[in-house]
Amino acid sequence: MVILEPDLEERTVAPSLDQYLTVVRSGGGVVEKVDVWGRRRLAYEIRKSFEGIYAIIDLHAEPDVVAELDRQLVLNESVIRTKVIRLPEKKPRRRAAA
Repeated sequence: MVILEPDLEERTVAPSLDQYLTVVRSGGGVVEKVDVWGRRRLAYEIRKSFEGIYAIIDLHAEPDVVAELDRQLVLNESVIRTKVIRLPEKKPRRRAAA
């Protein structure tokens, strides 16, 4: 998840994030989906702002590639916060014995 400054144009969020996602692609990862939620109210004030533009990025990559992506996003001045969450592996359901 990435929270960006609220004064950015929402239509420019996905293309600007795509520049950073080249790190994932060049590292052998796969970007499944970029979902821009738009302008939302923050739970608390961050950098004198009560709103931010939320973007959810669903990707599969090695941990070092994800760490590099997070590092580059944090260095960007228009990024307020980043949050990397590792989702649990989906396990196949067992069928009940008949």
